[in-house]
Amino acid sequence: MSQNTINYLIHDRNNRGRSQIGWLDSFHTFSFSHFYDPNRMGFRSLRVINDDRIAPGAGFPTHGHRDMEILTYVLSGAVEHKDSLGTGSVIRPGDAQIMSAGTGIMHSEFNPSPTEPLHLLQIWILPDEQGLAPRYEQKAFPVEEKRGQLRLIAAKDGRDGAVTIHQDVDLYTSVLESGDVVNYHLKRDRYAWLQIAQGIATLNGEELRAGDGVQISGEEKLEISTNLSAEILLFDLG
Repeated sequence: MSQNTINYLIHDRNNRGRSQIGWLDSFHTFSFSHFYDPNRMGFRSLRVINDDRIAPGAGFPTHGHRDMEILTYVLSGAVEHKDSLGTGSVIRPGDAQIMSAGTGIMHSEFNPSPTEPLHLLQIWILPDEQGLAPRYEQKAFPVEEKRGQLRLIAAKDGRDGAVTIHQDVDLYTSVLESGDVVNYHLKRDRYAWLQIAQGIATLNGEELRAGDGVQISGEEKLEISTNLSAEILLFDLG
């Protein structure tokens, strides 16, 4: 990690943890599985950002979670989800999917394609209350709603068509092409995390690449742009 200003802390993509098994290549922004770094234990309620690449026809067999808000964001390919609530769905790029594990849920995630790799971000957020009833929600957001602008895809109050998350978090995404600029004003008592999902983007003059994350605190005007192309996630955190 390197510090840019007093309000910025860049989590360099090259310092992430990594888990590799035959069918899975996973980079861990925060401590996860066998990767432990006391300086990477999460940020505010944001606990896990895993950048996963899953081979065709492979995936995570049925396993359990509890008391965690789990978001799946697909970058390419598709993931087939099944859980103990009876949910069966396929999640594709442009979808926002959230699973509130609550008192306990079992689920599996597989790449259903026999030929196409799957690339996704798995995001875990600590809920604002434990012991909630498990739930599942999925919505599609057309790329036109994200191109060159920030689109809210998850929020505590589910406003503007976003999926509902049990935490004081607003999650935005944007797809940027050369010359695009998006601005965001972070309030004084709020925090933010910017994740570069794909491509190359610039935050207030600082070049960032896919896999980089930036934690931000204090009142700030955030200007995000690219000279090439990029896909970003911006978390506004309480």
